Amino acid sequence: MTGPLVPGPVVRLLGTQPYVPVWQAMQLQARERDAARPDAFWCVEHPPVFTQGRNGRAEHLLDSGATPVVAIDRGGQVTWHGPGQLVVYTLVDLPRLGIGVRRLVEGLEQAVIDTLAQSGIHAQRREKAPGVYVGGAKIAALGLRIRHGRSIHGLALNIAPNLSPFQLMNPCGYPGLAATSMQHLLGPVDATRVREQLLAHLVEQLFPAEAASIRHEPSLPPELVRVLALGRCPAS
Repeated sequence: MTGPLVPGPVVRLLGTQPYVPVWQAMQLQARERDAARPDAFWCVEHPPVFTQGRNGRAEHLLDSGATPVVAIDRGGQVTWHGPGQLVVYTLVDLPRLGIGVRRLVEGLEQAVIDTLAQSGIHAQRREKAPGVYVGGAKIAALGLRIRHGRSIHGLALNIAPNLSPFQLMNPCGYPGLAATSMQHLLGPVDATRVREQLLAHLVEQLFPAEAASIRHEPSLPPELVRVLALGRCPAS
């Protein structure tokens, strides 16, 4: 006997957006959403920024230079976001999906692995080191925050970023961990195609097969519109 169908997620394409307003909008969405609110994937590219997880240690950021550093509420250590990197924020209700945090992490990792396989890249996960790796190099990072069973943050896949900022930190707290990208491994890559493949695999991993459909919304998330209009996150 199967459980009730869970509708597929809403996809929002945010384009290029500064990090802090998007983070605040995710917090607002998680705080205000009710049980009827559909799950969502927000796809975005950020200007260069280092983000430091809530348990992050300052020594793992070796040299930020002129790049902003933002202390945030996800797990994990330091990471970098910037042009050429696809970030997908996974705003999902775990109890409604009938999954726990470990299954969510595994689903995100597997979706990236399956997406890379479509381009001929053999990738794998690592025990006790969330993310996706090709050989000894990291190609995708994961970071999540779960509150009242709802997740914010998500994953970042290196499609064609400048890899030099990763040398200014210990990625996810691992000294000497190299970073790589699809472009570094393959040459020029169609980022739109990769994004659509990744979204399809995310739905396949997290949603029942019979409800595996994606609904694209052309507008920005209303929470982001509110944050941008106010210049800050509305008070709770």
